[in-house]
Amino acid sequence: MKTILVTGSNGLLGQKITEKVLAEGSVKLIATSKGPNRYPIVDDYKYIEMDILDYALVKEVISTHRPDAIVHTAAMTNVDTSEENKELCYALNVKATQNLVSLCEEYQIHFIHLSTDFIFDGIYGPYAEEDAPNPLSYYGETKLLAELAVKESKANWVILRTILVYGITKDMSRSNIVLWAKGALEKGLPINAVNDQWRMPTLAEDLADACLLAVQNNAQGVYHISGKDDMSIVEIVRKVADYWLLDKALISEISSENLKQNAKRPARTGFILDKAMKDLKYHPHSFEVGLKILDEQMKKNN
Repeated sequence: MKTILVTGSNGLLGQKITEKVLAEGSVKLIATSKGPNRYPIVDDYKYIEMDILDYALVKEVISTHRPDAIVHTAAMTNVDTSEENKELCYALNVKATQNLVSLCEEYQIHFIHLSTDFIFDGIYGPYAEEDAPNPLSYYGETKLLAELAVKESKANWVILRTILVYGITKDMSRSNIVLWAKGALEKGLPINAVNDQWRMPTLAEDLADACLLAVQNNAQGVYHISGKDDMSIVEIVRKVADYWLLDKALISEISSENLKQNAKRPARTGFILDKAMKDLKYHPHSFEVGLKILDEQMKKNN
């Protein structure tokens, strides 16, 4: 049985990987994250507090436990914060990845790296794996630099790019588009949603599944992993309103220009998923089914 080490295990994706491993028992898990463990179950796997910026600690953990694979989910993912705090963003997204992949090379560990649709400029989406990147934001730049560091290493690696991940866990450090829209509309708050950006939102469970499929198949190269439905941001928000029978009159359509965000976003991303479906047997849920799964989890958590 393979042993996997997950960075950023306290995040949404990290917790979903833990959940999936505990349910399936297909691999042994070492969960690592900054600070105490947020996942409610603490048995049948190992949790280690590990700051990915502390190279000496990272090396000690990896050299001691010698996992077969590392799933690297930890990153600075807030696009506007990345623009405001470039030094920390570079350290978390680029330097930490360089360190991890060099350790994977040294100890012959399979490296599964999470990346993003924001490495693309959004002019020609949806994108295939081999399409040329051209990031518009500093966040996108750092994720592309991290990808290049991974590709240049002699480690056994796979890059999984994803789009707009949504889902829920019991202890979350940050929200996502579905929870934000649902929460605001339930409070009767007006929402501005852009009508000139298109995405394929990804259920966190689907992405966790893809990470484990990549480990089990010893996948190599680049794979695009997302949901299957291509929608504008305002369509996504309206579908959330429809599902939970909330007031769509609170939703206003605006252009990206009027939103005045710090970082520029690509207009149309989206992924062609054929490669992941063929090689990894990756089969994402529809957005409608994703919302149903989320709804059931919320009812269970209450």
